[in-house]
Amino acid sequence: MKRFYQILLPQQRTSSKLHEFQKENFKRYTSNSLKEAKCLNGHPNPLEEEATLYIHWPYCQKRCHYCNFNKYISQNVDHGRMRKCLVRETETLLNLSGVKKIKSIFFGGGTPSLAEPKTFAAVIDCVRAKVALEDEAEVTMEANPTSTEAALLAEFKVAGVNRLSLGVQTFNEDLLKFLGRNHSVADSLRSLEAAKNIFRGRVSIDLIFGNPTQTLDMWSTELEGALQVCDDHVSLYQLTLERGTALFKMYENGDFTQPSSDLMADMYQSAVERLSEAGFQRYEVSNFARGNSKSVHNQSYWSGAQYLGVGPGAHGRFMPLHNIYSGTRSFVREARIQTLEPDGWMCEVEKYGHGTRKITRLSKVDVLNELVLTGLRTSEGLENSNFEQLSGGVSLHEVFGDSMVVQDLDRTGFLEVTPEYLRVTDRGLIVLDSFVPDIINALNKYFAGS
Repeated sequence: MKRFYQILLPQQRTSSKLHEFQKENFKRYTSNSLKEAKCLNGHPNPLEEEATLYIHWPYCQKRCHYCNFNKYISQNVDHGRMRKCLVRETETLLNLSGVKKIKSIFFGGGTPSLAEPKTFAAVIDCVRAKVALEDEAEVTMEANPTSTEAALLAEFKVAGVNRLSLGVQTFNEDLLKFLGRNHSVADSLRSLEAAKNIFRGRVSIDLIFGNPTQTLDMWSTELEGALQVCDDHVSLYQLTLERGTALFKMYENGDFTQPSSDLMADMYQSAVERLSEAGFQRYEVSNFARGNSKSVHNQSYWSGAQYLGVGPGAHGRFMPLHNIYSGTRSFVREARIQTLEPDGWMCEVEKYGHGTRKITRLSKVDVLNELVLTGLRTSEGLENSNFEQLSGGVSLHEVFGDSMVVQDLDRTGFLEVTPEYLRVTDRGLIVLDSFVPDIINALNKYFAGS
């Protein structure tokens, strides 16, 4: 069962009072809850000692028609203030988490390539001053392929960024306009060429399929063109309609119709096959890599590792120290959400050192549910060694060995089940969403009876 509490950060609460507030909430945990939380780990392991770091830059030049991310349009960004707050919150959460090592950093948004390169350099320097960060650790930045941002790529490389995720989305001019993007196909080609020269072998492009009016032949042609110019990583996303977006309103007004689910499936499957022919391995439902170009950062998410979320609206998952002075750990993983709005977030960081708005304490079952939801999307699936670390020593076989649902999926070729892993087959990935709830139910049923 999830346990909730909120830090609302009222103006009258001092830092010392906030500390007392957090301690009091910790005391509310029953001894049984602490016993359950400790068995999540059993003994010290790397999952406690390391994490990845996500930094959210909330500003954009415009809001694309399909986007519902936490982003803000501002012509008067206070870069100096934002930089100081990102650094301060990074330092605070590193202290609170007690991790000894950051495996990777991801600058997302928003449009982080609109930030000043020295802002990200300051964050990276802060991390290196507090914990271990290997010289070759993956440091990714999202970028839009506009000429203004492309001109700064070399400066971001000097700042410490060594991998780029470029939001191309489509190589079709009409579809770019439909999506509300502020770049052209020519911009994409120029930016991609510049990025490949600066971040050799470490450039990913995002592509969206399932656009209205897009046929299978159109998509195949576009993908073929992308393969001629891309680097060694491609992320594919089906266009989805999110409430509150301009695209959703256009759909409600009858301005367009969506492609059929069968056509969407054909587009995805044809892309999987063509990318495979071009040497790309599908290592997650939406992600394809050639050679050693898999995203370290994303793989950490999918394997249930800890991550810190810094910046307006950022999310995190980590086990905080119960006492930052003695270094004792609470053994309770928490889901954290930072204050959404940038100005409010900066005020809170300046006053309290962080802008954490909501904390949800996660039970062992909560953590395993998240692992199943993300892990089954990967080519490696759920590995028993990793599962046991997060379950307190309970194996995949103990949880799923007697499940009729899992046995049926194995027999019909949708799952591969061994003592070492639980893995979705290529056939199963196409219909993954239809049976994941059954696997989650099997997991919950086991722990409810244990």
